[in-house]
Amino acid sequence: MNNKYKKLLASIALDAVGLVPFLPFDLFWAPISGYLMTKMYKGTEGKIAGIVSFVEEILPFDFLPTFTIMWLYTYIIKKQKKEILIEG
Repeated sequence: MNNKYKKLLASIALDAVGLVPFLPFDLFWAPISGYLMTKMYKGTEGKIAGIVSFVEEILPFDFLPTFTIMWLYTYIIKKQKKEILIEG
């Protein structure tokens, strides 16, 4: 399994951890989630995703799979944009 799919599995697992419905855990998990997002996904996009992840996790309800969405953006959407620019 290559690094891309390992990162997908890690993203799904981290999103699952974020679904724990326990407010004190959210206060603990939110900064860790933001930090991990910036380490998994580099650059400006990773920093923005880290902020989004932190805010989403600090709220009393979790509804976005932020790590998985970032994986999709990085490996599917961004790749398609590059292909369009190269072909166009």
